[in-house]
Amino acid sequence: MSLELQLKKMENDEFYEDVGDDVINILIPRFPKRYLRNYENPLEFYDECQFQRRYRFSKDSTIHILFPLVETTLQTVNNRGLPIPPLLQLLTGLRFYATGSFQLVCGDLRGISQATVCRIIRKISIHFAELLGEYIKFPQNMEQQRANIALFFNIAGFPSVAGCVDGTHIPIASPGGNNAEVYRNRKGYFSLNVQVIAGPRREILDIVVRHPGSTHDSVIFDRSSARVRFELREIQGLLLGDNGYPHALTL
Repeated sequence: MSLELQLKKMENDEFYEDVGDDVINILIPRFPKRYLRNYENPLEFYDECQFQRRYRFSKDSTIHILFPLVETTLQTVNNRGLPIPPLLQLLTGLRFYATGSFQLVCGDLRGISQATVCRIIRKISIHFAELLGEYIKFPQNMEQQRANIALFFNIAGFPSVAGCVDGTHIPIASPGGNNAEVYRNRKGYFSLNVQVIAGPRREILDIVVRHPGSTHDSVIFDRSSARVRFELREIQGLLLGDNGYPHALTL
């Protein structure tokens, strides 16, 4: 293609503009405008869907529910050593929980050392554990229990349901020692078998985190305080479970 035809083609291209008055005009590329997002702020960098995939919480829940719970704990008394902002610390911990990745990888994403990530996760985990009893609990009175039963009924038309119970295996590294194989589950990897009772809003009403992976779901339930509370009728209604609970209570 001749130079004249090339220039003519470029003149007709919307990404170029004429900026000179010479015989052969000087043509400079004009690129479309682009919104540059701040990578240092994940709340701005990711849209809502991308954020939830990476942190398992919505932006609104992170800012208005989780952050106020840990803000005071994560704040530093001074600015020595360029401290990491409390919100970024929370997001670092949530990313670790959500992905189960190595601390080193989570740190590299934000330019934080592995040792710092370890301290952040430890601090956040301890604080959340201290709040366990305040947020994970069965309804405290009959009115709240009836409201839960009504919400369950609206889901599938099943009457008198107070909660749904199941176990989930949380993978762990081999603890070593003589009892290490106790933690190997039926699928062949090491884990903790965690029992969870969920409510109609998918909230956790009760959780048991102390049994090795080889422990059967029904054994965990038999040893739990939830079973006693259902037997004593402190909690009214039915507890639904799969066939892993052959002796589950139907009160």
